[in-house]
Amino acid sequence: MASTRTAAQGAAPLRALALLAAGLLIAACFWSGARADEEDIWPALRADLFGERAVTEDTTAVSLEAPYRAEDAALVPLTVRIPAQMAGSVKSLKLVIDKNPAPLVADFTFGPAAGAGERMIETRVRVDMYSNVRAIVETNDGRLLMATKFVKAAGGCSAPALKDTDAALAEAGKMQIKLLAGASDGQREGELKIRHPQYSGLQLNQVTGYYIPAKFLRVIDVERAGERVFRMEGGISLSENPSIRFSYAAGADETLEVKAEDTDGRTFTGRATPKGA
Repeated sequence: MASTRTAAQGAAPLRALALLAAGLLIAACFWSGARADEEDIWPALRADLFGERAVTEDTTAVSLEAPYRAEDAALVPLTVRIPAQMAGSVKSLKLVIDKNPAPLVADFTFGPAAGAGERMIETRVRVDMYSNVRAIVETNDGRLLMATKFVKAAGGCSAPALKDTDAALAEAGKMQIKLLAGASDGQREGELKIRHPQYSGLQLNQVTGYYIPAKFLRVIDVERAGERVFRMEGGISLSENPSIRFSYAAGADETLEVKAEDTDGRTFTGRATPKGA
């Protein structure tokens, strides 16, 4: 009994320290957010991501929709559009949040089934402090073209998880794939929702008081009838239970197949077929 009391007594200060650390982290996010526009970290971040390559602001090549002030920092909606005149020459898209702990949110590589009409990606992200958010496309000839929005939000990466750890992990990988209405330019739209807690490593377990180890979806592959629509490589800045709405090319067979893998090496698959197929 004595040893049990000693262990419990020793755990209490550790929990208190963890809670204090979390409080300081959240306070730092709000304090830093208030001065986010005073510090430009983009030049260093650009060099880390692209080396000496130039990145040019060009909203005729890519557009980004994001709220100026987010209602929920852990669920900030973003919509990226690549116009039809550019779509055929764009091979990849990076979403970047300058001041997040992991600034590269997601890296999309497009395949032939992405189509040549207007291309669209819509998803939800975490924003940890007031920051510029960027959508950067790379063309087949190596140009890097960008759209930027400033978003006021704080604390998204450390926001408490919606469910307890065991329940969230038990549901991880459950998918909902929808085939949506087609567009006039021969493009279709699909929607993918995947259950996953997307632990950032900055969240506290509300029961134990300890930080939850980072666990998140590392890769998502989407194919239409065996041809790639996109491959996404992601990190902790993608929101809990990721949701991605996307465009893809119409075809004789519009079956969508999805394969995802998380940082624990677990793989998840899903499939959706058109009605009547």
